[in-house]
Amino acid sequence: MKTRITELFGIKHPIIQGGMHYVGFAELAAAVSNAGGLGIITGLTQKTPADLANEIARCKDMTDKPFGVNLTFLPSFTAPPYPEYIEAIVKGGVKIVETAGRSPEAYMPALKDAGIKVIHKCTSVRHSLKAEKIGCDAVSVDGFECGGHPGEDDIPNMILLPRAAEELTIPFVASGGMGNAQQLVAALALGADGINMGTRFMVTKEAPVHQNVKDAIIAATELDTRLIMRPLRNTERVLDNPAVEKVLEIEREKGANTKIEDIVDLVGGVYPKVMQEGDVGIGAWSCGMVAGLIHDNPTCKELIDRIMNEAEEIIKGRLKALASA
Repeated sequence: MKTRITELFGIKHPIIQGGMHYVGFAELAAAVSNAGGLGIITGLTQKTPADLANEIARCKDMTDKPFGVNLTFLPSFTAPPYPEYIEAIVKGGVKIVETAGRSPEAYMPALKDAGIKVIHKCTSVRHSLKAEKIGCDAVSVDGFECGGHPGEDDIPNMILLPRAAEELTIPFVASGGMGNAQQLVAALALGADGINMGTRFMVTKEAPVHQNVKDAIIAATELDTRLIMRPLRNTERVLDNPAVEKVLEIEREKGANTKIEDIVDLVGGVYPKVMQEGDVGIGAWSCGMVAGLIHDNPTCKELIDRIMNEAEEIIKGRLKALASA
């Protein structure tokens, strides 16, 4: 299946594994790339630029296919040394960067001078147009269903994707809630050039997260995520647990007066304990509504092959039959 995204990134299938904190390590990125998709290393999970350089080298040992690095520009107590992280990416020979959070405009010259293709994750049409204007090669249009930060507009993909198709000239992928062949076909029909999957790739054999995390996602339904940090206008979709309910209780009590300090123990620094130690109830961690569609723990190749084979069956079978009826 050739789309503008497969052509842009030199990949076989229009499926991208988005950056995920303490999930996007070399072994997952390499497995996705080897299966024909685009694997992504999460840059800021690596504590230093030197660590990122080592992770890139590790990934290159595991795949000769294209892979990318995610750089997220989010509000933080201490800003990471982004120029040094970019230097590690450039020196590592990585030619694809997924940016997210705040605008990457300040860092675009350094990325473009190195011949790097940039795909920016956006939660609105206006942000997508801004990404196009500053020179991003593609955008990942992130609907309200997504795990992590869905923005503050609350627009689901059935509306957001065709709106993006109306406005954009650069290619874009559908992100947020994506996990199976039906959704890939639907995304293509809505104007996207592929899909970006996060939560779905967490539940694969190669995902380097604790089995407790995978079991929690498989057990969850589409009703089991919650939105936290709304009063802070930094909304995050997370899997429900007692810690999340405590966050919501604090936010209900304090309302618009809620401060990050009120909940920081429940939302900050929990990822190593969750993802690596399997303490899934210790705090809030990102998970998309697509959890309701995740029922197994395949290899990345099994997952991608299944999606592509079923997508072809839908397009050549059901949709063709409907069109010719």
